[in-house]
Parts: sequence; C-alpha cells; structure tokens
Amino acid sequence: MKKISLFIFLIICFFSCNQSKVSAPQKIKGAMGEKAMVATTHPLATATGLKILRKGGNAIDAAIAIQFALSVVYPQAGNIGGGGFAVIRLVNGTVTTLDFREKAPNLAEKDMYLDKNGNVLKAKIRLGHLASGVPGSVAGMWALHKKYGQLSWSELINPAINLAYSGHLLTEKIAQSLNDKQNDFQNVNRYLPWVINVKGWNKGDTIVQKQLASTLSFIQKNGRDGFYKGIVADQLIKEMILGGGIISAKDLINYEPVWRDPIKGFYRGYTVYSMAPPSSGGIALMQLLKGSEYFDLGNMEFNGAEMLHYKTEVERRVYADRSVHLGDPDYYKVPTEHLISQKYNYARFSNIKKRKKTASSEIIEGNIAPYESPSTTHFSVVDPSGNAVALTTTLNGSYGSCVMVKGAGFFLNNEMDDFSAKPGIPNKYGLIGSEANAIVPGKRMLSSMTPTIVEKEDSLFLVTGTPGGATIITTVFQSIINVIDFGMGIQEAINAKKTHSQWLPDTLFIENGGIDSEVQLELEKRGHLIHFKESSSKINAVLVLEEGRLEGGADYLRSDSYAEGF
Repeated sequence: MKKISLFIFLIICFFSCNQSKVSAPQKIKGAMGEKAMVATTHPLATATGLKILRKGGNAIDAAIAIQFALSVVYPQAGNIGGGGFAVIRLVNGTVTTLDFREKAPNLAEKDMYLDKNGNVLKAKIRLGHLASGVPGSVAGMWALHKKYGQLSWSELINPAINLAYSGHLLTEKIAQSLNDKQNDFQNVNRYLPWVINVKGWNKGDTIVQKQLASTLSFIQKNGRDGFYKGIVADQLIKEMILGGGIISAKDLINYEPVWRDPIKGFYRGYTVYSMAPPSSGGIALMQLLKGSEYFDLGNMEFNGAEMLHYKTEVERRVYADRSVHLGDPDYYKVPTEHLISQKYNYARFSNIKKRKKTASSEIIEGNIAPYESPSTTHFSVVDPSGNAVALTTTLNGSYGSCVMVKGAGFFLNNEMDDFSAKPGIPNKYGLIGSEANAIVPGKRMLSSMTPTIVEKEDSLFLVTGTPGGATIITTVFQSIINVIDFGMGIQEAINAKKTHSQWLPDTLFIENGGIDSEVQLELEKRGHLIHFKESSSKINAVLVLEEGRLEGGADYLRSDSYAEGF
C-alpha cells in the first residue's frame, strides 16, 4: 500500500510541478505495415495512394495519384499550378531525382519587383498574377509516369477527378486556413471563386470543385498537353493577360522538368540521398550532418543546452553559405563537392566556441576555393516491391498567389518570391539571397525543399521530408539524427519538439514546450536570443524496421497528416 501511495505521489508531483527537465518524446509507434506504407498530409490523399498500391501500382504510380489528389483536398499546397522535387529509390538500389520546380517566365526581368528607389515591392512578388512562375507539377508527374509508371495514366488521375466532382468534407485546419485568406482571395481575383465565403468555412462543409474536375479530366485524356496546351492553357493565359501576369503560351509549351543526380552523402555508416540545386536542401542537409558528426551531437542530452548550442551554431553557418553559394545550376556554377566535403565543413565549424554564441554579423559565407511557406507539403511512399518515393511539392505561400484560374479551378503559385528580388534583402521568411539566385528568364528559383531517402547497409532505411519554409532543412536534419543518434522510432522523431536557426534573423527558434527553464537560461547565458513559436514542420515519413516491417510516421499533432500501410 505504501508503494502504491508513493507511486501516486510521484505522479502528482510530476504533473503539478513546473518542468525541470523536458524529456525525449514518449515511446510510441506510428502506423505499421508488412509490405507497403503511405504517409501524406491528408487522410484522403493517403487513401488514394493505398488504393493505387493495392491495384498493383508501384510507389511512383501512388505518388502521381497522391499529387493530383492533394490538389483537390489540400489546396493551400497540393497543386497542379506549382512545382516540386522527387527523390526515387528503386528496389535494385538505383536512386534518381526529378526537378519539376517552377521557372521564371521569359518576360521576367532582374529588377521587376523593385520600385524607382530600389525598394522591393513585397505585395507584388507575393500576391497576384505577377508573383507566379511557370508551373511544373503536371509536367513532373507526366515525366515520372513515362519513365516508371506501371498503371495507366487515366487510372492515376481518376481518384482526384472523383474527389473534385463528388466533393469531400473540409477538415477544421483547412477550413481555418481558407478563412484566414479571405481578404487575399477577394483582392486578387477578378471574380468569385469557390474559396470566397463571406459567412466563413466550417469543419464538415462539403467542397465540390467541378471546374477543377474538368481540368483534371483534360489532363487525364491528354497527358501533359492537357495542361500546357489546349483549353486549360488558354484559360491560364487569359488569366495572366487580364490580371497583369507575364506567363505566356510559349512559357507553358517549353516547360520541361529535369532529371538530376541526387546529392549523396554519408553519416555514421548510413548513405543519405537528397535533392540537388536548385534545391538548397540536399547540400545544406549534408553540411548539417557533417556538423553533427564534428560535435558528436548524439552523445549529448537530447535538446539539452550543449546540443542546441552546437546545433544552432552549425545551422547558422550553413544558412550563411546557402545565402551566397546556391542557385539554379543551369545558370550558376554551384560548388557542390566543396560545400559537402568533410574538409570544408570541419574547417567551417572549427571556430565555434563552447560557451559563447558567434554573432551573425561575424558569420559570413565560407571561402570557396529563399523560402517555401509552411504550406508546402511532403509525402513518402514505399511499395510492396521495395520501391520508394519522397516527394515535396508547393505553391510557395499558402494558396500561392491566391489567384484561382477562372474556369479551371486551380491556384497559381507565388514562387517568384523564392528568387532574390534584391541581393541582401530577405524574403518573407528572412532568407537572404544573392546574385546566384537573381531573377533570370527561364531560371528556376532556389528552394529549401528537402525530400530525402536514407539507406542502411545498401538497403532502404528511411524516406522523409517536410514542409516548413526556411525550417524544412533543419527539420529533415532533426528527423534523421533523432532516429539514427537518439534511437527514436519515426513517430517519436516526428512528435519530438523542433528547433531552428538560419543565420539571419539572429534568433534561435524553439517550438513551444521544447526546452525547460534551465536549458533556456543556459542558452541565453551563451548569447542565444530565443523565440518560442508553433512549429511549421509536418513530417510524413516511412522507417524500415530491423525485421523488415514498415513504420509510417505522420505529423498528426501539428496537421491532418495520416499514415497507413498494409
């Protein structure tokens, strides 16, 4: 009896007292699957991917179907009017990546978003028709299908058409996101698209999108030409002309995605594959992993003061490099091998002090011999054969430019803000750019998207990625070290509180509840300026367990994400 009373007393003390320590997340498993797993930002998109896999489609088929389904059920980031990146690993060990990032229109000019005094016209680059780059998503999905697809193109588009035509129920989070953007919707559209609702949207409202269903039907029937030519292209160009945009018919016809070699690195015996430029994600991720090795973060207390101090100092140097050295490799020579080398990074981190933060003003880019909004979305797929896809896609800001193409029912991106409109001037999320990421016609804008696949002993181990704007890279980094260094399952790794620093602003961002007061005090003693905020990460990932089973991790704490396998 005394033992029971003592146990109850200890529990009461634990929950009633202020936290003296913030421990690692509770041991909790994600969704389990014997053969296949899908993790996306929306339950209906996950169900779509599973349906394709059960019909005999492979991971690439499922990814294509999910991409189109998300354009219906998750319109703030799922898209056909945006772009993204995919990392693909086939069961035979072949790894490749597809860049279907948007491009600057041919009429784009370097200083097109500056006023006569040289100031950035922020509204112009973030909202409305002029903010949009040439969309790449449909061309990207078509390229994936032509190279790796097993099921027919028609079968892959059909679920999205059915969702758009028959309707689906709004989740609470998406209803709130629609309500938050009502003013922007009204300000930039020449008509009243379905998203405008003066009474406000509510959880459980039924959304029917017949115009989008029609657009998807054209794509189903005509492949990429169903979007880049014909009726849909005409609707998009008319929208541009009447709204003051500059995307032309020639821009659409000439758009092509690019197959690129992945960024490949090694971490504690694991092989890591991620996205090459124009994504900054792969290079920055490899640099962060080198920093983790240099300071041996895995042997420090999880989210303790020592770990967070070194982790933050590493991140700030990596983001300083990002600001200067990275851009579209078709227009700028990116020093990739130098940036990811151990020699460069160990020298880069060697001046980090144990007890004192380095001021951002003292951190410049390394001597070499832009943002996505939190409304980006990522999904991960593993099929019964062992093929895997990590795909991150976006409109950039939430609902992109907020322009919905009249008659076509889809949103256009606002990716032009991912360029450096003026070198040295931060974009919406504080990321600094340089000449490497300046606006040039036909150029792809720099990205933070970081779809990633990790191998263990030449076998598939982890498929991961996240939205989160500037925090994408650091969140993917944390998902990897949480599993490899701190022994977490993927759901634990996702649930764990996240931190982020990016050189400028000179701030350490910590998710609410991420550290206790002792750790905060110690970090502040070392000079760190701490800002607590809600996390923008929404990791959707798949982990291969030792016995070969699959654990699907979905960020249900922060989003509508859902993982399921079979």
